[in-house]
Amino acid sequence: MIASRTPPAAGKTGRPELLLICGSSLTVIAILCIVTFLLIREHANAQESATRSATTIAQLIDADVLRTVELYDLTLQGLIAAAQRDDLRDVSPQIRHLALFDRSTAARFKGDILLLDKHGDVIADSSRIEPKPGNFADREYFLAHAFNRDTGMFISRPFKTRCSCDEANQWRISFSRRISSDTGEFAGVAVASMKLDYFDQLFNSLDIGKDSTLNIINSDGILLAQKPYLQSDSIGKNFGNRPNVVRILADKDGNGSFTSTSSMDHQQRLYTYSRVGNLPLTVMVALSSEEVFGTWRRTAMLISGATGVLCSGLLWLTWLLARELRLRQRAERELAQLAATDALTGLANRRMLDQSLRHEWFRAQRSGQPLSVMMIDADHFKAFNDRHGHQAGDQALRELAKVITANVRRPADLVARYGGEEFSVILAETGSTGARQIAEHIRQAVEQMPRVEGADVAMTVSIGISTWTAAVEMSLEQLLFAADKALYQAKESGRNRVVSS
Repeated sequence: MIASRTPPAAGKTGRPELLLICGSSLTVIAILCIVTFLLIREHANAQESATRSATTIAQLIDADVLRTVELYDLTLQGLIAAAQRDDLRDVSPQIRHLALFDRSTAARFKGDILLLDKHGDVIADSSRIEPKPGNFADREYFLAHAFNRDTGMFISRPFKTRCSCDEANQWRISFSRRISSDTGEFAGVAVASMKLDYFDQLFNSLDIGKDSTLNIINSDGILLAQKPYLQSDSIGKNFGNRPNVVRILADKDGNGSFTSTSSMDHQQRLYTYSRVGNLPLTVMVALSSEEVFGTWRRTAMLISGATGVLCSGLLWLTWLLARELRLRQRAERELAQLAATDALTGLANRRMLDQSLRHEWFRAQRSGQPLSVMMIDADHFKAFNDRHGHQAGDQALRELAKVITANVRRPADLVARYGGEEFSVILAETGSTGARQIAEHIRQAVEQMPRVEGADVAMTVSIGISTWTAAVEMSLEQLLFAADKALYQAKESGRNRVVSS
């Protein structure tokens, strides 16, 4: 049952605070997505820029190392070509020495350049006309050429010289080539050593920033050079089983870039590597992640903080505005309720009655279902009010409203105060028979209400009913007039009764 009903216009009120919250939330999400996208893009740009810089450094090192190795290779080839000339066997030792080592003067950071026979004995030395006796048959490079005629130029692992001179503790690598006889038999080895100080000088000319390293490894993962030294004894050490080195050596292209953590000092770095021509050497430029992404991180923190403050402020303002909108809607609903409710009885007032009656009338016209209107009037209420006072009269009207409401049970029906001691009930989809049954229940229930103290008789009501059906031609005004006329007839007939028009 419905004692009062929200006006139709008020019932269609939307929820603007929800639209506001959704709009602000979508705006915040859009801002966060845009900022995140920009930060990710800037991160990628920083990495790409660092990779390009590292690649340029690696290419500079590649070019210099390749040119130096080519000079050593030319030195070895010149030495072999001169050693195989028959006309140099009869010249003086000085002239023969000059002819053998004529091209060696162009090699940088060169150590000893030796010519070894097939037994590994020294037969020519670039540092002296009369070579110092020595045998190098146990050296790696000698064994590589002795048992494989297709070795080509061989680059050895780092080693230290056997002499007791000042340069004994200096690291060197050697470049060597096989000497073959006219019949292809092994005839010896031409070998030239290079001091690894060459790499130190080369690396010192390049600025790679703090906590970054330059490295050169051979195809076995042995470290030939490093700047700065992460470990004091790292030169000549095999790193072939380290994850980063394994990844680099496994790359068939020989060039690439990736981010990983160093196994030596456990710092994250951006590794860029490049193979030196066709040589078994690889240059690694390991840039510190702090060096690469430091500026980006500071910028990202600043932008993230500013974005967080902006989004938080936007959401806070949205919450405040949504709260104000909710309060306003609540006030509007309360005002609408007050405008549609009778203050004394809590039932729908005359304004609400007119709106609901018009709504049900048009609905009945469309559906063809009957519509009944009930007019209820308290009998002898003026005399009751004069005898017991206005307060008792108001209380009696409130009790009467409760009884009427209790007997109108369907949610679609409406009970309203028509004015004074008169009430009206709208019964949707209810014919005259059903309306009369409800009216009789109301009349009997009112008659059984407890008497007011001092009253001689119980309170009674007179009820008039009018019903519209599809077979009856009448207007809304005629329907109300018929109900009012039926109520008048009930009163004229002695009151406390129900009359249908």
